[in-house]
Amino acid sequence: MVTQKIILPLILALTPIWATGKSPPVEKLNLPDGFAIETYAEVSNPRQMTQGGNGIIYVGSRRLGKVHAVIDRDGDFKAEEVTVIASGLKMPSGVAYKDGDLFVGAVNRILRYPAIDNQLADPPRPDVITDSLPDKTHHGLKFINFGPDDLLYIPVGAPCNICLSENPQFASIMRLDVTNPTLEIIAHGIRNTVGFDWHPISKQLWFTDNGRDMLGDQVPPGELNSLKKIGDHFGYPFFHADGLPDPKFGGQAKPASAYREPELLLDPHVAALGMMFYTGKMFPERYKNQILIPEHGSWNRSPEAGHTGYRITVGRKVGQQMRYEIFIDGWLESNNKSWGRPVHLLQMDDGSVLVSDDKADAIYRITYKLVSPF
Repeated sequence: MVTQKIILPLILALTPIWATGKSPPVEKLNLPDGFAIETYAEVSNPRQMTQGGNGIIYVGSRRLGKVHAVIDRDGDFKAEEVTVIASGLKMPSGVAYKDGDLFVGAVNRILRYPAIDNQLADPPRPDVITDSLPDKTHHGLKFINFGPDDLLYIPVGAPCNICLSENPQFASIMRLDVTNPTLEIIAHGIRNTVGFDWHPISKQLWFTDNGRDMLGDQVPPGELNSLKKIGDHFGYPFFHADGLPDPKFGGQAKPASAYREPELLLDPHVAALGMMFYTGKMFPERYKNQILIPEHGSWNRSPEAGHTGYRITVGRKVGQQMRYEIFIDGWLESNNKSWGRPVHLLQMDDGSVLVSDDKADAIYRITYKLVSPF
């Protein structure tokens, strides 16, 4: 295989990485023995990330309407430059990269920036792949990714906390062929997934889902699900995780057996987002093909109950059982206030993992080095 080296043009109007003079306090984070975390880049409101060519990481945002390119020019796994490549978009949180093109999910639109790696100084006007998605911003953020079938997978959250919409696109996961963009719904009854990945062996789709609010501090649990067949229904708005019928819509439900149960119950209100299967060689073998889950953190639990989430957890399969373990915590402090909120995980070529944090305006890099017993 011939590897072509792309020469990046000189980029003007770059934002220096350390311009703020104040880096996130990563020393407050708790990691397993042998693991380390450091700030890879400072980026405003980073959400989903995707890896392009020649050390470029493309990063979506929620509130800024911008997409950034984060550049590691010398290959030392620390970014030197950040530049805005798109602005004025509607919540362009989702990004995906394929065959040199950058795809951006901006609520009702999927955009394509062709041959982007060599055009960072003067980005091309995007092609509109589709503008047929719902335009509601409540749960309207897009997390997008290409599957093993080369189709682009797109979630559409429910436009509410709890409701039953006549539009079947809501509370679903869809996919499309970007060369012939006809949307296909593949799963129903999903309130708001903002993270999914495919099992590296079975190629089965797994995804997180965030349960409804206003039922109390301890219910419903968050969900880690897998898609067994096209058309599976995961219960919303009739049933929530752990067989909990909804007080408003439960009476309209089919039998509970008609809905797919979660593979793993997460803590309530943790807001699990951009999960990934770890397939790299840097981390210990016990992490191989296991699920890492960034938990963005709760927002409306009572002061007495305290917040949940604000950490990264592991969904670990042991035999036929799933286990739920803490991997990294410390973003939430003892006073029940947080200094950061992890959003999305991206595995790098060397097996390290990037973490976006849209509260601390940072991207971190997690590494592992075998600890000598002597």
